[in-house]
Amino acid sequence: MSVLWAADNGGLSLEGENLSYVVVAAVIALVALGFAGALTKAVLSTDRGTAKMQQIAGAVQEGASAYLLRQFRTLGIFVIVAVVLLFLLPVHETDGNETLVKIGRSAFFVVGAAFSAFIGGAGMALATRANLRVAAAAREHQGGRETAMQIAFRTGGVVGFLTVGLGLIGAAAVVLIYRGDAPTVLEGFGFGAALLAMFMRVGGGIFTKAADVGADLVGKVEQGIPEDDPRNAATIADNVGDNVGDCAGMAADLFESYAVTLVAALILGRAAFGEQGLVFPLIVSTIGVLIAILGVFITRLRASDRSGMSAINRAFYASAVVSAILVAVMSFLYLPATWADLLGADWRERLGLAPGAAEPLNPQVVAIGAVVIGIVLAAAIQALTGYFTETNRRPVQDIGKSSLTGPATVVLAGISVGLESAVYSALLIGAGVFGAFLLGGSSLTLALFAVALAGTGLLTTVGVIVAMDTFGPISDNAQGIAEMSGDIDEQGARTLTELDAVGNTTKAITKGIAIATAVLAATALFGSYTDTLGTALRDAGSTLSIDGLLNVANPRNLVGLIIGAAVVFLFSGLAINAVSRSAGAVVMEVRRQFRELPGIMDGTQRPEYGKVVDICTRDAQRELITPGLLAIMAPIAVGFGLGPGALAAYLAGAIGAGTLMAVFLANSGGAWDNAKKLVEDGAFGGKGSDAHAATVIGDTVGDPFKDTAGPAINPLLKVMNLVSLLIAPAVVAWSVGDSQNDPLRIAVAVGAALVIVVAVVISKRKPVSVSESGSDSDGTAGGSAAKEPQTVEA
Repeated sequence: MSVLWAADNGGLSLEGENLSYVVVAAVIALVALGFAGALTKAVLSTDRGTAKMQQIAGAVQEGASAYLLRQFRTLGIFVIVAVVLLFLLPVHETDGNETLVKIGRSAFFVVGAAFSAFIGGAGMALATRANLRVAAAAREHQGGRETAMQIAFRTGGVVGFLTVGLGLIGAAAVVLIYRGDAPTVLEGFGFGAALLAMFMRVGGGIFTKAADVGADLVGKVEQGIPEDDPRNAATIADNVGDNVGDCAGMAADLFESYAVTLVAALILGRAAFGEQGLVFPLIVSTIGVLIAILGVFITRLRASDRSGMSAINRAFYASAVVSAILVAVMSFLYLPATWADLLGADWRERLGLAPGAAEPLNPQVVAIGAVVIGIVLAAAIQALTGYFTETNRRPVQDIGKSSLTGPATVVLAGISVGLESAVYSALLIGAGVFGAFLLGGSSLTLALFAVALAGTGLLTTVGVIVAMDTFGPISDNAQGIAEMSGDIDEQGARTLTELDAVGNTTKAITKGIAIATAVLAATALFGSYTDTLGTALRDAGSTLSIDGLLNVANPRNLVGLIIGAAVVFLFSGLAINAVSRSAGAVVMEVRRQFRELPGIMDGTQRPEYGKVVDICTRDAQRELITPGLLAIMAPIAVGFGLGPGALAAYLAGAIGAGTLMAVFLANSGGAWDNAKKLVEDGAFGGKGSDAHAATVIGDTVGDPFKDTAGPAINPLLKVMNLVSLLIAPAVVAWSVGDSQNDPLRIAVAVGAALVIVVAVVISKRKPVSVSESGSDSDGTAGGSAAKEPQTVEA
């Protein structure tokens, strides 16, 4: 169905008012980028602290930059291969030249990947410069608490503005250039963003948690020294990891959530709202840019606030309310009140309504209702996640109390909190999806568009969400720099401890919101897949119906569903095992340094920080390949091996299992982390007690849960959905119709399955640690001389 209906069919062309809205969206996206530049300048103009703080921050900057550059070189191979494959895959229903559409899809794949990489890299670069400025601000006795928080949050605001600005300008550019073919080209844009984000999330997560676990187990538990003590050789790697994992990885993750949700809304909007379905999601996203600006600037810590969460919650909920009001106003101004005015006289046919079916709610109500559901869902997820992870709530306090009986009960209590919270979060997300779905009435097309709009509505607050997330690692690093330098008094240390605890909660909250977004986007993409499936079946001349193809009673489909759920478990296991192996190497290396360099403990010898950074860098690059190949190859193996119906069931299984697994892992880890903070603040014996050691063990178990496997499930779901969407025409063509080719189809399926098997086997054969010294045979970590990080411009 062509979106650009002719005037005599009662439709509009992308001219006049519609064109103006898209241009305005692009302009406001540029405004967001301008605000990002202005905030960057403001952050960098603040005090850089003492010379020792600058030296430590410089080492973190160098290590983070070196890691990210090495990761981009590794991922370049995947980008090149994906560009070629995207050009070779068929497209359907083009309004223009098919070759030009294929070129556009491949080109915007590169754009999406580049934007994802840039946001991650820029966020990390600024965060590694803001951390010491936050530490320096905390040293001020008058207003230091408020200033430190403002610097940390506004640094996150820069990443938020980059996310909404680049996401919106990329989508607007595609719509302006490709018009009716925009949804097809946007598949490439979303796939590029999602693929890079998944690799950055997995690689960064492996790096940060290997360093964190290794540092905690040897430093805190074995040597009894503080978390960020400079005598621990893993401290620099730990601080580097916060930036490459939580800043670069999570920023790229939230950007791809934004981009993919917008892509799904535009794909489904074309079918449900016609041309205005291509424009309205851009209007909603434009409102999101304005909300990002508002939310970042009204987040101010008052002296009367109990903690930084009070200021963040106040700004977030105010932004959500303003967002809902603006969306309602624009819906009434832009959308007509009747379906006939929107789609023409044949609107029932366009919506796929059966004869005699009830008329759905009017377009304005559907649009407002869907977006408001998304906004309310974000607020509800924030409240629910906060309950299970904040230090002043019962779940975390119960975990802290369980530390009095040892680490085993801490682990059990954290697992139970994660499992319970996953149920409530899944039900909440499910209610949001189903509520949006009900707005479509008996029109499946309209219902799926409403789900996509709910995701777009949720992400109107994404600028504030990204700022909240980046706030966490900046606060964590600031505390580390202050502790390592020793240039902080008791009051400043209390300020940084408070901000670090708030940061733990904001990271958990943003992970919960990101999971909700992933489910909404995956559900919308699943709808796009079934729509593409129907088109491909018609093109292949098949008489099969979509309903018959998707019947779960079919053993093929049931097997597909089971495989989809199993892939989520395998992916999580690979990510956690990767952290375990890399952490083992870090533990061995840090132990070796304490053993062979006795002057470390009395401060007469400097630890070899660079060796630990190099171990984590090497292992992160080596370990991210297998989960990445699994995400890409599994849908190909199922689709070509079992057919298009089984592939749909595969996606359903992955979405269901992924939702529960992601929330369980994220909330367990967040609760364990804050239980440790609770004890370190003096509860149940305080630092150095047996209870403290027990919570440290719980925290180390939770580290790969909340910062590696859990967050990586979000891009995993979207990568698998997008791969399925892209291969659907070929799967149908080779499975049914005149182009059926069983030998080729089976060969592709077997080839994809073999790639997965070989990758997993190679991964499982890797040792837990490289050697007793954590080094390769040439005596250096990673097979190259491990250079000590040098001070760089902060």
